[in-house]
Amino acid sequence: MLKIRRALISVSEKRGIVELAKGLQEFGIEIISTGGTLQTLKEAGIPARSVAEVTGFPEILDGRVKTLHPAIHAALLAAGDNPLHMKQLQELGIDLIDLVVVNLYPFEQTVGQSDVTLEQAIEQIDVGGPAMIRAAAKNYLHTAVVVHPERYGALLDELRVNNGAVTPKTRFALAREAFQHTASYDAVIATYLGTVNSSSGLPEVVTLSMTRSDVLRYGENPHQAGALYGKFNSFFKKLHGKELSYNNILDVNAAAFLASEFEKPTVVIVKHNNPCGVGSAEHLIEAYKKALATDPKSAFGGIVLVNRVLDLATAEAINDIFTEVIVAPGFAEGVLEFLTRKKDRRLIQQMIDVRSAREYDLRGVVGGLLVQEQDHYRVKRSDLRVVTQRKPTDDELDAMLFAWRVAKHVKSNAIVYARRDCTLGIGAGQMSRVDSSRIAAMKAAEAGLELKGCAVASDAFFPFADGLIEAIKAGATAVIQPGGSVRDEEVIQAANQHNVAMVFTGVRHFRH
Repeated sequence: MLKIRRALISVSEKRGIVELAKGLQEFGIEIISTGGTLQTLKEAGIPARSVAEVTGFPEILDGRVKTLHPAIHAALLAAGDNPLHMKQLQELGIDLIDLVVVNLYPFEQTVGQSDVTLEQAIEQIDVGGPAMIRAAAKNYLHTAVVVHPERYGALLDELRVNNGAVTPKTRFALAREAFQHTASYDAVIATYLGTVNSSSGLPEVVTLSMTRSDVLRYGENPHQAGALYGKFNSFFKKLHGKELSYNNILDVNAAAFLASEFEKPTVVIVKHNNPCGVGSAEHLIEAYKKALATDPKSAFGGIVLVNRVLDLATAEAINDIFTEVIVAPGFAEGVLEFLTRKKDRRLIQQMIDVRSAREYDLRGVVGGLLVQEQDHYRVKRSDLRVVTQRKPTDDELDAMLFAWRVAKHVKSNAIVYARRDCTLGIGAGQMSRVDSSRIAAMKAAEAGLELKGCAVASDAFFPFADGLIEAIKAGATAVIQPGGSVRDEEVIQAANQHNVAMVFTGVRHFRH
């Protein structure tokens, strides 16, 4: 085991560092520190030497050069059981450093700000920190390295159990974490710089480094292994029930992005990555009833996401059918107590709006990845171009925009019938747009919903008039679609013949 006698602490995030340093004091460990960390320790009454005192060289270049010195890196990289290494250190008057506690400048948080400049981003690229981390991790047989504040407590526990020493197993685990940490840090920098002055807005090289946050029971099917990586759990917090499955996570993600399209109180019901129904109203209970009415049969075993604090009346209504997952930004008094009576149902709190995420949309393909921007485009009334003789009424415009927001999140080919505040029928994932029209109408009929006078949205243009005719036969009087087909005039003529209002968005929302 490695006895810790000397530690270097230099952290950007100060959380827990005073408690760690006090713990190290219990074992008489000498502490070396830099800049703001040194000041924090001294203000807490913890004795520490400055790096400048150890190296005999001051911090220079506005702090860009502090620890880049042989007195530091030789102390980190020397093998304690190598006589030649120890002889050279002795001749140079360098003492070993047995423990390094370092975390890095907040580059990711900095570039996450919408108004950050390139100059500000560059200043948050840490140089000395990664160099120390990598040196200590490479020499894990003789040096321990800690990069996460969450490890401080376990480190102190181990020191107490082992009389101030750290086991080889722990040092290896810490070294592995350290290299993962620097790899992730460099990946964020490389990805950000790759987008600067990029004509496409996409990086030339995609460098991925994500920490595994959960091992799942399995993937899409029981014979497939599955795991969750990255920061999904920062957006969604499980409060009750079984762990989320691979498919649950996909559905929660789909529901959250769909709900983010709406400002009014809205309820989204999702099954197999497609919405079963969406409803908006002044009160959640009414929004839920509208969403459920679209396709109550398919809603069984789905997930329900609401974009307001979940009240008891709505919770009681949701409780009437089997629901795998309920997601809300908060739960009113008594709601959690009521819903947790069902042991296995997952209750999830949405902590952050998913639209704040800046990640790319990634799809695995053989030999690589497809990468695109997230589809955050929102069509406004002013974007719509009326192409028919009859203009839509205000109610029809509201219904068209509601249907359009939903169609954007339905697997292509997508057809959505809707009124101004709820879906009526959803046709998803068909190879023929005509079939999607028919399925959506069939769903509405099964649910006992009247389509006469409704709006219909198509995620892409009607290549022929037949898909439009199916929607008109079902009862639609207003149509919203991207336009852009070589047969647009034929489709427009069919709409005019049936006195149907139609608008073009100029934007397509395929979702494969």
